[in-house]
Order: sequence, then C-alpha cells, then structure tokens
Amino acid sequence: MIKFIIPAVIVFLVVLFWEKIQEFFYERFNIRLNYIVVVIFVIILTVVIALLYF
Repeated sequence: MIKFIIPAVIVFLVVLFWEKIQEFFYERFNIRLNYIVVVIFVIILTVVIALLYF
C-alpha cells in the first residue's frame, strides 16, 4: 500500500510546486525545465514502445 502512496504524494507535490521548481532551475542553471521534461518524456515513451514492440 505504501508503494502506491509515496509516488502519488511525490507527483502531487511536484504538480503543486511546479512553478517554484521551474523558477529555481531557471535562475540557477539558466535553462528552461519544460524542454528537459518534454525530452525525457519522449525518450521514456520511445523506450517503452520499443520494449513492447520487440
């Protein structure tokens, strides 16, 4: 049961504080976090589809 609650809480907190997280990374590293998240999502989706295909 706890293995379902902890990821749900983490996702909820990330969604709740997304603007602050994004501003922190932009000020600190001068990069837009949205681009990185989109690229990581596409890579993960490609890997999952490749694993399901083969």
